[in-house]
Amino acid sequence: QLAGGRIMPAVLLCCTALLAAGHTHVPAPGTGRVAHARSSAMSRSQPVMNTDHDILLRVARGEKADRTPVWLMRQAGRYMKDFRAISTKYPFRHRSETPELAIELSLQPWKAFGMDGVIMFSDILTPLPGMGIEFDILPGKGPRISDPVRTMEDVKGRCHRMEDPESSHPFIKEILSSLRQETEGKCTLLGFVGAPWTLAAYSAEGGASKNCEVTKRMMYEAPEVLEGLLEIVTDSIIEYASYQARSGAQVLQIFDSWGQYLSPDQFLRFAKPYAERVIVELKARHPDLPVIYFAHGGSGYLDLQRDMSADMLSLDWRCDMAAARATLG
Repeated sequence: QLAGGRIMPAVLLCCTALLAAGHTHVPAPGTGRVAHARSSAMSRSQPVMNTDHDILLRVARGEKADRTPVWLMRQAGRYMKDFRAISTKYPFRHRSETPELAIELSLQPWKAFGMDGVIMFSDILTPLPGMGIEFDILPGKGPRISDPVRTMEDVKGRCHRMEDPESSHPFIKEILSSLRQETEGKCTLLGFVGAPWTLAAYSAEGGASKNCEVTKRMMYEAPEVLEGLLEIVTDSIIEYASYQARSGAQVLQIFDSWGQYLSPDQFLRFAKPYAERVIVELKARHPDLPVIYFAHGGSGYLDLQRDMSADMLSLDWRCDMAAARATLG
């Protein structure tokens, strides 16, 4: 993790995690056999407490620490037997939008392994229905948006800004407030959102995409459509992220999970200004909230992230830490 041109103690064990909890396949830490053996018994007991309960939060704020804080981007996952028991019984959106289940899945790995942070079990696409964009996550196939946003008529006719996330997503408040009560004085609670570029591209593609061809064509043939969609998504994500902070999140990570599809020039036009606007507005509303920005596959334009207002930058597996230090200063 790098922050404000300074190298920060890494708060990731799994730098190859592409998305937050509940969205991407990530290998188990250590061997799967050990994780499976420990999860069932240990997840029923509280982790060993220590005086460094807020170390992740302090490091995210730029404070010095005696050790490296640890959490996983993809913390809740199928490497745990108890997680699989729930995931095979309930579809994803039911799990992530039912507070009792989302709370349990968020806490399972922390109770088993005692990380320094708990990250809410959810998905980057969760706020889309609040913008008029419905989605589902199909087993074995991933996210599906049955009616993609591809024309100005779609943008103006079907999409709208999320103005009241507490009404459209009441479960988020219950999940985060309950998790905050559970983790208070024990570890740091993280919330997360998808960055505007990634959510807009998902909305245009209609789901996972190998080459992001629809959205790239839109960049060249109808950039005003993409920019119109980005404006709506940006305003909505600001409200949604602020709602998470008010509900109890102590650190907020912004995931630009489709950053690998962008050239440096495309990043400058279609991703950076919108992500930056989210960060700046969040910092204005919540000055004490550390914000982490992660452009997956963005090491090719790491220098363009140097002047962003995020407190920390995440690096993926493609980027050497020494090279990042040389680039960011």
